[in-house]
Amino acid sequence: MNITAIGRSLPLLPITVVVFIGFLTMGIALPILPLHVHRTLGMGETVVGVVAGSQFAAALLSRVKAGIQCDVHGAKRSTEIGLLAAALSGIIYFASLLLLHAPAASVVVLIIGRLLIGCAESFIVTGALTWGVALVGPQNAGKAIAWVGIAMYAAYAVGAPLGVSLYAHYDFAGIAGATVLIPLVALACVMPLTAVAPPTVHRAPFYKVIGAVWLPGLGLAFCSVGFGAITAFIALLYSNKGWGGTSLIFTIFGAAFIGARIFFSHLPDKIGGAKVALVCVLIEAAGQFLIWQAPSPEVAYLGAALTGFGYSLAFPGFGVEAVRLAPPQSRGMAMGAYVAFLDISLGLAGPLLGALGHRYSIATIYLASGVVVFSAALVAAALLTARSAPSPT
Repeated sequence: MNITAIGRSLPLLPITVVVFIGFLTMGIALPILPLHVHRTLGMGETVVGVVAGSQFAAALLSRVKAGIQCDVHGAKRSTEIGLLAAALSGIIYFASLLLLHAPAASVVVLIIGRLLIGCAESFIVTGALTWGVALVGPQNAGKAIAWVGIAMYAAYAVGAPLGVSLYAHYDFAGIAGATVLIPLVALACVMPLTAVAPPTVHRAPFYKVIGAVWLPGLGLAFCSVGFGAITAFIALLYSNKGWGGTSLIFTIFGAAFIGARIFFSHLPDKIGGAKVALVCVLIEAAGQFLIWQAPSPEVAYLGAALTGFGYSLAFPGFGVEAVRLAPPQSRGMAMGAYVAFLDISLGLAGPLLGALGHRYSIATIYLASGVVVFSAALVAAALLTARSAPSPT
């Protein structure tokens, strides 16, 4: 990155720090939830998928509300609401531990906590994305999306080994305690920041917003399946194969993701989001296929790195197209609608891939996810064709 690019990114730094701290809450649970549900509560792969997917289902249902919150009351308030909801989810995690003698009831309460943290994620991400685009302008939307993503996945990379350490010393109670405390730290950081006033013009109706962003959203949905396969099932794959280093694969995924964002985040704004997305979803699909056929943990590490790199730039690639197509006065709702396709993807991918893994094998999950990710290339090609088509006269 050159000095000018760094200067343009400086207004995003406070938001990036807040998102990083807030998303540690999600990161610490990534490698632990599947093991807690599978080993401690004795549930199968399908229930693991349901627990993982419930967060994204809740995020989907609350995404439009988060977007409206941003457009009407401002992005800062949306972020604050999300952080408070995340802290409350940790209290519900503690409640689930009181029911370990009744595993089915414990799972139900745990899912309630996951639903709440899904709402928290929705308000935090939608608020941060809307805030970031407002600070740097729509012409730098790709950079805003990229830096918010850096914060999210850096939190996943740091949070995974932190979660493993907490679990080793304090069991799931350590995860619950951190889930309460970490968002409150982020809230203390966000409160002194200056809010950006919401737009005063009339907002476009939701059906117009979703009609504008559905195609890039579909691309996001397809390419997000690879991310979902990593977060929900890679720990079980390593466990089934007797491999160590589960937390390391999350770190490798996060490092590749962050590296791509640091060095190449300018590309969607510079050469076009659809072009970047087309190349990067092919890289991500290759990573999924490598994990499917991995004969050793080292090959799976490489697959995770390719998945992280490709997904890293596909997200802002499709996102730039969504901002380009969205009504300017409803960017909060547009960001919410766009990211809602991520929620749909991960909410469906968890249970469906889990059922597939139960029917065949955990490794088969990565064959299926690779095929779905590859389908995102068709969406990117359609966006390129639509952009190059002559305007009607």
